[in-house]
Amino acid sequence: MMVLLISTSIMFSCKEKANVLKESIEADIIIYGGTSAAISAAVEAKRSGKSVIVVSPDKHLGGLTSGGLGWTDTGDKSVIGGLAREFYHRVYKYYNTDEAWQWQPKEEYGNTGQGTPAMDGENRTMWIFEPHVAEKVFEDLVKEDSIRVDRDEWLDRENGVVLEGGNIKSFSTLSGKTYSGKIFLDATYEGDLMAAAGVSYHVGREGKDVYGEEWNGVQTGVLHHKHWFESDISPYVVPGDPSSGLLPRVSAENPGEKHSGDDKIQAYCFRMCMTDHEPNRVPFPKPDGYDPMQYELMARVFDTGRKDWFQKFDAIPNHKTDTNNHGPFSSDNIGMNYDYPEASYERRKEIIKEHEQYQKGLLWFVANDPRVPKDIQLKMQKWGLAKDEFTDNGNWPHQIYVREARRMVGEFVMTENELLKKRKTPNPIGLGSYTMDSHNVQRYIKPDGFVQNEGDIGVETNGPYTISYGSLVPKKNECKNLLVPVCVSSSHIAFGSIRMEPVFMILGQSAAAAAVLAINENTTVQNVDYNKLKEVLVAKGQIVE
Repeated sequence: MMVLLISTSIMFSCKEKANVLKESIEADIIIYGGTSAAISAAVEAKRSGKSVIVVSPDKHLGGLTSGGLGWTDTGDKSVIGGLAREFYHRVYKYYNTDEAWQWQPKEEYGNTGQGTPAMDGENRTMWIFEPHVAEKVFEDLVKEDSIRVDRDEWLDRENGVVLEGGNIKSFSTLSGKTYSGKIFLDATYEGDLMAAAGVSYHVGREGKDVYGEEWNGVQTGVLHHKHWFESDISPYVVPGDPSSGLLPRVSAENPGEKHSGDDKIQAYCFRMCMTDHEPNRVPFPKPDGYDPMQYELMARVFDTGRKDWFQKFDAIPNHKTDTNNHGPFSSDNIGMNYDYPEASYERRKEIIKEHEQYQKGLLWFVANDPRVPKDIQLKMQKWGLAKDEFTDNGNWPHQIYVREARRMVGEFVMTENELLKKRKTPNPIGLGSYTMDSHNVQRYIKPDGFVQNEGDIGVETNGPYTISYGSLVPKKNECKNLLVPVCVSSSHIAFGSIRMEPVFMILGQSAAAAAVLAINENTTVQNVDYNKLKEVLVAKGQIVE
């Protein structure tokens, strides 16, 4: 049962006093976050007969899935089941309507996906989609299941969480609302509720010896993708002259000993939805304070003859792209996000704004700067932002790509050893399969005086792997009624694979199913009967082994 209690309190300031309406809201399950995991969890809870409230700091639902990541990183699609598969089936059904193809005939779309067709008729799923379509699917889900979503509600991280006997009793938001429940889920990318509840977590890369991993820690000299400098490029304002000063976005710090741990995280960016279809194109805006010197390294990359600028303009329907980072200097804003996980809301807004400024300036630079090769520039000038996407945010994505932030240290820690099947994973509740993938972490100066990137890793898992229920729950002595399906308990490099949006949906559903069992059995999340949980998940189409 959901209970709403309203009380009025008097708040005083030095100038005036005002009546502020405070709400106390109760439900069986309280979910903090508006991500794809949050919505999957809410649907599972509601369909299982529990009252549930989604408390979302975001106005838009779906996180990165509706925030520009339409070229879905899926890995082996056969292991995506349950509500995650329902989501992609709903996308498929939408694109089988005439209304879906506003700017492009359906038969003209190339239907290219990652490993399978984008529109998979045999399995009735579609894995490639426009941002607004994904958001519509999430909105349809919460509407159909009558799920309460409180938007633009921000956790009071300093004083909002009330603990009692090792349980979260309630949490409050900055607006004055207080949410009480039996079980709580932190489904944010940042892990703010988890941290405020005093649960252990880690930020950064563990050293090689912490979990016995080959691909964790600093990875100088390891160059797995094309996101590195292939030619010798000077990092100095005057090439070859250290006294002239460093170019912007190059670190003077030592990158650290190979395999050592640090507190740095992989780069963030915005996944951009662009179009070259003129009726729907908005020219790239020139950002305020634009400084071409910020992109001098890009000019020097072009000077080497490198021509792969358009490599990651992945086609989604209606003449649009999901454009991701590619190359040594691209949309990834390397080294500018280290303090984001622990930062205040105000500081996070500054970091996000700086990323937006950087990325908009980069687009403007390539489309307009005379140093850009003419063939690339003329082609770039045909592209722009999509007029019908992110219409309340200047056609710019509303969600920055938080590739990793905090990661819980819970009952069980997923590492590369489980993903590579070197060790058995206990109590599996879902599968992942994507490459262990970390984007660059830092841009540094090599001993020979030239610039290089570090941290970009891509290691195959050699087939799907199972994810442990223990990675969703805190240590029992820390919190007994919290589940964490996004900032899961895993090492940096293991999270590089787990962090894919379909997996978050899978883990969201599994976490909610466990929450329902914990309530029904009046037990802690750590003591949920795994065999019962597995039975429930399998019955609902989740693939667990």
